[in-house]
Amino acid sequence: MKILQVVASYLPAVRYGGTIVSVHGLCRALARRGHDVEVFTTSVDGPNDSPVPHDAAVDIDGVKVSYFRSPYARRIYWSPNLGAALRGRMGEFQVVHTHAIYLWPLWAAARAARNASVPYVVSPRGMLERDLIEQKSLLWKAALIGFFERRTLEHAAAIHVTSRREADEAEAFGFDLPPLCEIPNGVDAEAPEGPVSAAIGAIVAGGPYALYLGRINWKKGLDRLLRALALAPQVRVVIAGNDEDGYRKTLEPIAAAHGVAGRVLFAGPVKGADKIALMQHADFLILPSYSENFGNVVLEAMLAARPVLVTPEVGLSSLVRDAAVGIVADGDPESLGGAMARLASDRSLRATLGAKGRELAATRFTWDAVAARMEMLYARVASGRHPAC
Repeated sequence: MKILQVVASYLPAVRYGGTIVSVHGLCRALARRGHDVEVFTTSVDGPNDSPVPHDAAVDIDGVKVSYFRSPYARRIYWSPNLGAALRGRMGEFQVVHTHAIYLWPLWAAARAARNASVPYVVSPRGMLERDLIEQKSLLWKAALIGFFERRTLEHAAAIHVTSRREADEAEAFGFDLPPLCEIPNGVDAEAPEGPVSAAIGAIVAGGPYALYLGRINWKKGLDRLLRALALAPQVRVVIAGNDEDGYRKTLEPIAAAHGVAGRVLFAGPVKGADKIALMQHADFLILPSYSENFGNVVLEAMLAARPVLVTPEVGLSSLVRDAAVGIVADGDPESLGGAMARLASDRSLRATLGAKGRELAATRFTWDAVAARMEMLYARVASGRHPAC
């Protein structure tokens, strides 16, 4: 099957967030399964352009990726050359899959697909949530939903969601949506090899710790974590990830005010062997998000046989609870702090939860298993059949 994936940014060598990592994992797995997979994207890399060839496909792990410049309106990733490629080549593909919303390449891909009578699948990637819209850019995003996103969503062959929570959020808008198909993200079964840096080696050697791994911003609930830490005096926390919004400056006074600054270490962004080492040596992973449509790092922790502590707002929280691979705790200091203290003090519990998580991740959540489910969805929409979701 010839499949076109469209995403605003595609820099898999740099961890900007879950969407890029997930899309690349899916594309690689589909290519391994024999599909002809292409990605159309822009070269936008913050204020600059990524140093990649433009307007011609390059091979990344068996996936053909075409990068296009965004000369203006970079906030929405506007790219006339990408638009021309979509219009000129759309008829070659049997199905199109767009990832995220509110951005020009995704509207352009949906419009080109409709004009060429090519079915398309939309993955909102956690961006269709009322709470997030109300807290950030309310009027702008509300206008986009009303004038652009509604048509894109309602005319799709299917909406792909990664969790029941994300499906509930999408349905809350009251649109006349096509079938919502729940297919999770996956996890790489093979860990990258290489030397561990001296800085990360020192953290690992410094004694037991709980790990937060992800972007450092308000949505991730790190303020919850710091307040709860005051009620778990035996716990040391390592916070690893990109500080994209300068949010660390907000967190440090919170840690100081609650007397926990000495037990919090900001490790900065990590990848490769450093990331694996931090995960494998952690007592447990904590993800205290206010809003999280899925939570890829939860799967990574499970694969590393680490128990997880998440809040109910994390998309994978129901899996964590039902499969007994960790603890789901409310975000108030008493609940979260109590759960942290329990995991830190009970080695036997950590081992039991971690072993269950490892088995589950290795059997149900590898990228090959996820890609097999996605290709079934593609086959049905490409043939004009109603998706069996």
